[in-house]
Amino acid sequence: MPRVKTGSVRRKRRKRILKHSKGYRGGRNNLRRTAKEAVEKGWNHAYAHRRARKRDFRRLWIMRINAAARLHGLTYSRFMYGIKTAGIDLDRKVLADIAVHDAAGFEQLATLAKG
Repeated sequence: MPRVKTGSVRRKRRKRILKHSKGYRGGRNNLRRTAKEAVEKGWNHAYAHRRARKRDFRRLWIMRINAAARLHGLTYSRFMYGIKTAGIDLDRKVLADIAVHDAAGFEQLATLAKG
């Protein structure tokens, strides 16, 4: 079996990690092992937080809908139940946007939810 020198492959692998660690502080941006650990940890956080972002936005929308519903004498759960039974198919993102930007429109939805 012939001997293989890994010069170009090793350099490419190292440069890829160091490119991703650009901007990190201390040895985390230029020491290979430390940079690799920092970059992999960053990738793990990015993966997890892409999923957490969806949960965070849903929580935000629910808080906004709840605050607007309470201005009209309803709780969040009673408002959502009323919306569903009235046959209005709007998701939380749209309802929260209406609550923030269109108070009159949300008031109409609240009266429908009460009825």
